Amino acid sequence: MLDFERAQELLARAADPIGRREEVSLAHAIGRVLATDLTATLDLPPADNSAMDGYAIRFADYRPDVTLPIQQRSYAGDMPAALIPGQATRLFTGSLIPEGADTIVIQENTREANGQVQILQAPKAGEFVRKRGMDTSAGQPLFSAGTLLDAAHIASLASQGLTHVQVYAPLRIGILTTGDELVPPGAERATQQIYNCNGVMLAALVQKAGAQAVHVLHARDNEPELRAAIGTMLADCDLLLSIGGVSVGEKDLVKPVLESLGGTLALWRVRMKPGKPVALAHIDGKPIVCLPGNPVSVYAVYAVLVSPLVRRMQGRTAVFPAVSAAPLRTPRPHHDKREEFLRVQWRPNPDGAPELVPYGNQDSSVISSLPWATGLARTPAGVTVNDGDIVAYYDLAHWLA
Repeated sequence: MLDFERAQELLARAADPIGRREEVSLAHAIGRVLATDLTATLDLPPADNSAMDGYAIRFADYRPDVTLPIQQRSYAGDMPAALIPGQATRLFTGSLIPEGADTIVIQENTREANGQVQILQAPKAGEFVRKRGMDTSAGQPLFSAGTLLDAAHIASLASQGLTHVQVYAPLRIGILTTGDELVPPGAERATQQIYNCNGVMLAALVQKAGAQAVHVLHARDNEPELRAAIGTMLADCDLLLSIGGVSVGEKDLVKPVLESLGGTLALWRVRMKPGKPVALAHIDGKPIVCLPGNPVSVYAVYAVLVSPLVRRMQGRTAVFPAVSAAPLRTPRPHHDKREEFLRVQWRPNPDGAPELVPYGNQDSSVISSLPWATGLARTPAGVTVNDGDIVAYYDLAHWLA
């Protein structure tokens, strides 16, 4: 069996970014991956402006309890006249600072009457003035290729006057489930059959990551069906994910079918629980990742082993999300020959410090543990973990993003 760290590294580098690009409007750029470096072309703000409602003055004109004539009132969007020495301009948040003014006196510290304003509290020189370029300067790098765009990025791009950006085309993924025992949800089910939840679950996971589930196919445990389904996905997809049929049983046929199609296995079996039967192959330069059949194993393996490959192929710069750590609450010492990924919830203890609470039943078929869990706690192979020991924590909110 391959160590988890090595398997994760091999999978993350199993393919290069797809490289296809397209131009989209900012309205459709959320969740897309930027394909070019972007540089600011505008100073932001483009001119000095007021951070508060108040009065623009020359600081040199201030004296205790001074009263100044109000030269004009200037709103956001107006172009104010130059300030006459010894006078004030009434401004509002976002109003441009008149030429000659250098300080804003906020309205709470003034009294206005009969066209004049009395300053009741000493201002500080330059106070409440937003200087040109304070936020962004023209020529400053904005975002680099590989940035996953969210609402904050889009706000910054729009503030530069951009309407469209170059992004990488969506990653196209094919999903194949296998097994004679599986029937589609909604179909008639015999006693010996179960509903196929893996296909729709894995499709939802790849869509959550911003990829496209181009095909979600099912093949029974025979080589012709497997070969046909894999051929369809190879024609249309950048990455293939299969579920089940990759262990050592008599009907585990995925591995020999891949080999018959010219696939070369780069890894097979990983020292982790759940998820030991994991394989990586390539056909025509396209990666094929074979996942185990139990739903929890599919979920965990996708999260910690496959999602970095998805992000890399999408062109993202950040391939590996952060891994944190917290104490594990366990009623008895925990020990396993493989690295185990426990479904846990991140919770505050009575003192407010975080701790990891495992789901009661860690069997890899227990689907109810998945919506319950906030992440996976990783316990090392061959090491006894006692209650309160610090373990690694994979936050699913980040590892599935």
